Amino acid sequence: MTAVAEQKTVNGIPAPEGSVTITVKIQRFNPEVDDAPHWESYEVPALPTDRVLNLLFNIKNYVDGTLSFRRSCAHGICGSDAMQINGINRLACKVLVKDLLAKEGKETTVTVAPIKGLPTLKDLYVDMEPFFEAYRAVKPYLITYGNEPTRERIQSAADRERFDDTTKCILCAACTSSCPVYWNDGSYFGPAAIVNAHRFIFDSRDEGSEERLDILNDAEGVWRCRTTFNCTDACPRGIQVTKAIQEVKRALLFKRV
Repeated sequence: MTAVAEQKTVNGIPAPEGSVTITVKIQRFNPEVDDAPHWESYEVPALPTDRVLNLLFNIKNYVDGTLSFRRSCAHGICGSDAMQINGINRLACKVLVKDLLAKEGKETTVTVAPIKGLPTLKDLYVDMEPFFEAYRAVKPYLITYGNEPTRERIQSAADRERFDDTTKCILCAACTSSCPVYWNDGSYFGPAAIVNAHRFIFDSRDEGSEERLDILNDAEGVWRCRTTFNCTDACPRGIQVTKAIQEVKRALLFKRV
């Protein structure tokens, strides 16, 4: 008979060849039993090519099935798994372990917490309704008046390029929940809502720019932005969020889009 090598494990988690053991420190909160959030640590085997989402799955599947977090596509498109990783808003499915490993052979600790500024429902997932309420308030859809055209609405490549950057938003809330103004006052529309307003304000086919500019020309609108660039740094899609906010401000100042 052929001998079968015994699978190595760390805390019951399979440890493939080439893996290293790291400490994953997670902010936990179960409203049914906890008065306040607390931290729990887990020793987890990880390959350099693993993503933080893989580590969370291993903890949930092998160690603690009560761990709660959102995820869907796991390919950086849906935006479901936005969370704080080592204090920075990121998508767990895009952050590689190799980029988090401590240098010179030191022990590695990865901290994971829910994004800030939105109510935590359990562990790593938050109530997104305030975020989507602000998103809906800026009318993020094409507005036109008059009769419907008999042909498609033609747009030049140059006109399309004008708002191309802000079409990339996946509504992950990483930008909005990285904003200090939003942390302190949840009534601020937030970067993501302004980005999605920008996408239509500067669309040559749209006729609702004035409506959106009036909505954002508010005490809780674009003027609350303090240009800290946190939102731009946090965006997993590389959108120049702060630039988009400034362009909306200029449109308001000069009444020109």
